[in-house]
Amino acid sequence: MIDDVSDIVELYSSNPQEEHNRLERRQLEYDLTWRYLNQYLPSQGTILEVGAATGRYTLELAKRGYTLTAVDLSAALLETCRKNLMDEGLERQVRLVVADARNLIEVTEKRFDAILLMGPLYHLIEKADRKLALKEAFDRLRAGGVIFSSFISRFGVLADLIKDKPGWIEDQPKVWSLIEKGKRPDGYPRGGFRGYFAQASEIAPLHKAVGFETLVVAGVEPVIAADDDSYNKLQGKQRHLWLDLLYELSVEKSIIGVSRHLLYIGKKK
Repeated sequence: MIDDVSDIVELYSSNPQEEHNRLERRQLEYDLTWRYLNQYLPSQGTILEVGAATGRYTLELAKRGYTLTAVDLSAALLETCRKNLMDEGLERQVRLVVADARNLIEVTEKRFDAILLMGPLYHLIEKADRKLALKEAFDRLRAGGVIFSSFISRFGVLADLIKDKPGWIEDQPKVWSLIEKGKRPDGYPRGGFRGYFAQASEIAPLHKAVGFETLVVAGVEPVIAADDDSYNKLQGKQRHLWLDLLYELSVEKSIIGVSRHLLYIGKKK
């Protein structure tokens, strides 16, 4: 039986604007992700975006001329996405679908040029569910098409916890369940941000088991840990040069796991 994620839907639906604003605070994550999108996306074509939320990536991709199918579990997030698209006159380029990443039966197209799965996998606690979501994506990607999928790093998230929630360390069962299993202890109450926190070493094998060929596994917040403000303040030449350096370091194996978010890029053979 697949996991009930209604609590995750409730979490995101309760404050759609908070999700839209998140990448204003996490600018390095956004900028580096775009570096990889620019490098590996085809210059034109169709994109399936699963976990589109309020459309932070959707809007920019539509502006660049891509035709998109944007999927999310939360109707409230997609309603915000629809309004954002209408404000930009882009609604005709994007089809919106409320659906679970593990069951994309309403997405009948089978030859997308690219798939973005940048969110759902870190809310799927069970490995079987993560594989199911990847299989659904694999089945809808054309041969040679590319997939971008995101994870939260098991050890990278500690930087945020020690900064923002230092009292977390006092719940030792919860601490060691995260370290050893990547999730809350079984039986803990639901609510709040309930997710699966991956180790960098497990990401490529997970995709390979479904049939993807790995191109890149990168950390999209290398070096900065939880210090977003220092990067956000950079401007002009300094910001560009720092982004260049951090892009080069994003695949350095010795530090990938300390980035909060991990990005996988692969292709369908």
